[in-house]
Amino acid sequence: MMARCMTNEKYARPCFYGAMIAEGIVAMIWAAAAMAYFGGPEGLNSSGMTPAVIVDKICNSWLGQLGGIIAILGVVICPITSGDTAFRSLRLTLADALKFNQKSIRNRLFVAIPIFIVAFFLNSFDFSTLWKYVGISNQTLASITLWAGAAYLVKMKKCHWILSLPAMFLTSVCVAYFIVSPHSSGGLNLPYSLAWQTAVGVAIAVMILFIVKTRKR
Repeated sequence: MMARCMTNEKYARPCFYGAMIAEGIVAMIWAAAAMAYFGGPEGLNSSGMTPAVIVDKICNSWLGQLGGIIAILGVVICPITSGDTAFRSLRLTLADALKFNQKSIRNRLFVAIPIFIVAFFLNSFDFSTLWKYVGISNQTLASITLWAGAAYLVKMKKCHWILSLPAMFLTSVCVAYFIVSPHSSGGLNLPYSLAWQTAVGVAIAVMILFIVKTRKR
């Protein structure tokens, strides 16, 4: 949606990079707040609460009535607007792929209604489990995108390390998740030590393959 709203390509860097940095800062603030509130990662993991409940608890206990308002804004209103953007982005992506004009309302509904039906079906699943799949698929997509961007930089004869190194790190994170996460989250539920050894090995192997392939080209 951001790409479609920009009037000039030169705005891409401050918009996308700025959004990424801002989201990272917000994520680190909430991670630090949650761990401080529950006395560390162990207390946070054993709380058994969903992220929305944790945010509500922290806001109300630390900030009082004002915190409750912030919790409503952050946990309810913001995700709703994000959901609206996600649906629109998916509709436009599918329409572009199918070369289906979206100027008329009828054509928009033709693409949107099947998406809403699938979304309604997905809401019948446990949201906390579904969210884990959303999270890891998001990180996997980010890893693939970074590798693709690094390949593009090689093609343009520019320094690829600015993307290939983060891609390598994110690849190791994704592999480790699939190994240590429980079966209900799509993982193998194996020990942490095996996970990180395997993850680092896979990440290094992918980096070597990337360098060999790009040098041949």
